Amino acid sequence: MYNLLYKEFRLAIHPLYYFLPVIFGALMLIPQWFFFLVPLYFCFITVPQLFSMYKSNNDLEFSIMMPVRKSDIVKARILSIIILELFQIVWCVIFALINRSLYKYGNFAFDLNAAYFGLVFVMFALFNIILFPIFYQTAYKFGVAVIISIVAAIGFALSAELLVMFNERFRMVVEGKPGPQLIILAAGMVLFVLSAIAAYKISVKNFEKVDV
Repeated sequence: MYNLLYKEFRLAIHPLYYFLPVIFGALMLIPQWFFFLVPLYFCFITVPQLFSMYKSNNDLEFSIMMPVRKSDIVKARILSIIILELFQIVWCVIFALINRSLYKYGNFAFDLNAAYFGLVFVMFALFNIILFPIFYQTAYKFGVAVIISIVAAIGFALSAELLVMFNERFRMVVEGKPGPQLIILAAGMVLFVLSAIAAYKISVKNFEKVDV
């Protein structure tokens, strides 16, 4: 398993994708902005390009030739994407803290607080639970899986932004006292982990049925 994960980060993933989270995270410094766009850039820029690269480099064929189980191939791929997602979140947190120190006023849309990052975890959870199981129905064609997961993530982010702008009760929960914000953050992190486990189990079942 370690060797497969090592292969993901040394062969399958171009070093450029280690720097994109930093570039996207820096967009957190824009004042008065829709900050859900930052993690969304990971979904509709980084992920499609990664899957395109996997396909063009015949990564699946290379992995199948190795003396490993199909389940390990799935686990390494999902773990590598999740690690990149977490890397993106870490840089978002860093630049969000800088944003809060630079601008002393609140955002007209969703503020950069604990609740925001809790919902970012939920958005990535939704993205993953759709992306991987659909992709591993073929383990080769990624277009439909990417499109559906991106649409779902955009729909979730748009709903959160609209609610905080036009629903005062929701805004008070996510931008009021720290307690509810921390609960949302903790719940989002738990959901992120559970969705990753579920995505892995469903993807393995789908991939076992694929003749490669």
